[in-house]
Amino acid sequence: MKIDIGSGKTEYGPGVEIILSGDEVARAIDAYLVAHAVVVSGPRTIRVNGEPIEVGKIYVDPSGFVISNGIELDGRRA
Repeated sequence: MKIDIGSGKTEYGPGVEIILSGDEVARAIDAYLVAHAVVVSGPRTIRVNGEPIEVGKIYVDPSGFVISNGIELDGRRA
């Protein structure tokens, strides 16, 4: 996982970008299912739009922020 200031070009700032590997996206989906009382046991394949997941990208609007390992990334600051 890579978290950094985004590349957005808004009047409010660049935002924050979170890039996940395919495995990290699959684990996030699995954690979401568990949080909703869906437990899957055994090997599984998670696909998005019918395709295996290679990379996931999350863009956080400049009005928001991200805290990771105690460090805040504010999307309004470059």
